[in-house]
Amino acid sequence: MSSPAVAFARENHARFLDELKDLLRIPSISTLPEHAGDCRTAAETLAAEFRRIGMENVRLIETVHEGGHPMVYADWLHAAGKPTVLVYGHYDVQPVDPVDEWLSPPFEPTERNGNVYARGAVDDKGQVWMQVKALESLLATGGLPLNVRVLLEGEEEVGGEGIAAYVASKPADLKADFALVSDTEMFAPDLPTLCVGLRGMIYTELEVKGAKTDLHSGMYGGAAPNPFMALAHILAKLKDENGHILIPEFYGDVHAPSQQELDAWKSLPFDEEHYRESEVGSKTLVGEEGYTVLERTWARPTLEVHGMPGGFTGAGAKTVIPARALAKVSMRLVPNMTPAKAFEQYKAYVEKIAPAGVDVSVRLIHQGDPCLIPVDNQYIQAAVRAMHDVWGKDTVFIRSGGSIPIVGDFDRHLGLPSVMLGFGLPDDNLHAPNEKFNLKNFRLGIESLVRFLEEAGA
Repeated sequence: MSSPAVAFARENHARFLDELKDLLRIPSISTLPEHAGDCRTAAETLAAEFRRIGMENVRLIETVHEGGHPMVYADWLHAAGKPTVLVYGHYDVQPVDPVDEWLSPPFEPTERNGNVYARGAVDDKGQVWMQVKALESLLATGGLPLNVRVLLEGEEEVGGEGIAAYVASKPADLKADFALVSDTEMFAPDLPTLCVGLRGMIYTELEVKGAKTDLHSGMYGGAAPNPFMALAHILAKLKDENGHILIPEFYGDVHAPSQQELDAWKSLPFDEEHYRESEVGSKTLVGEEGYTVLERTWARPTLEVHGMPGGFTGAGAKTVIPARALAKVSMRLVPNMTPAKAFEQYKAYVEKIAPAGVDVSVRLIHQGDPCLIPVDNQYIQAAVRAMHDVWGKDTVFIRSGGSIPIVGDFDRHLGLPSVMLGFGLPDDNLHAPNEKFNLKNFRLGIESLVRFLEEAGA
């Protein structure tokens, strides 16, 4: 089935792409204070566009914590008797380092090989712009078929503290029946995909302190505790060589996928060797024995070390025993696990295994709940119909190893199931140099969102 809104989207595709490029030129890097003004510019640009296309009650919502970036709110609530969707996305982007690995400037969108390359192209400006253009296409051809609230944030890449607090404190202002999240990917090109599960996470800092100040290793080595050695001992006891997490009772609440779900994953077009070579780029894959790659990345908890800043790392030599050492450690959680319990288990274990002579502190930086959406949900089924109409194929259901903390917040505070309808691809390099968005997916993504909103409001 076609529709006037789909026809409008097709006729205006070139303009939509040009507008996206303008948005991509704004370096809205949320983690760098020097780009706070750019984040606000991106928010104001989106607010202006919502006003232009006919959305109402458009405003910026300031976040109150230090270094926060504004949210963008808009709504259109004139579809009497129809459901209400809460549309979510984020306009902030990751830093671009290492910049010398980009083949074209990260904030000068460049087309090549059927893609547009820029930081934020797929994560998440390109997908946000699909949502905006789907709304424009519907508003320009008769109005929206359901009620719409939009809430975009500028802090997703730094933990989403502002929007989490807002959602928890303002449930009446966000009353809806379901949420639409376009921040996920398709399993493979031309394969319509719905993500129905996300891993949660806890992100922590583990700090070890030894002497009161840095010490000369010649004078004090052998007597003074070395925080980096202590930290290494702690980290080595968190996970064994087979990827099994050693924290006591950590796996106690893990909810295993059903046999039906496992069988569906086996039918997906997944080549483990291609994945190893093209996506991971390592000599071999690692992880828990007895589980497939998809099970390990979608349905099993993980523990990773992300960085160990501290000590002397400059050129040349400096024989210092540092007074402190730091590691950034995160855990991905699966359905039925909770961030609070996982953190307490981890913290208690670290404190128990800490070597003598050092003090250890464990800090929680941010967290997010895992989620699993039933596929028989009426809005999931509306998305299935819409995707088949546009792509001409049946939809596959997948989980994602990543985390979108706001999805858990929508469930916990607003009681909303989320339809995670995204159009990225596995090789889009999100968070890496040469991030891209497939132009066909951008075009058909807009059409899919149009048809989804039409089906959900039917």
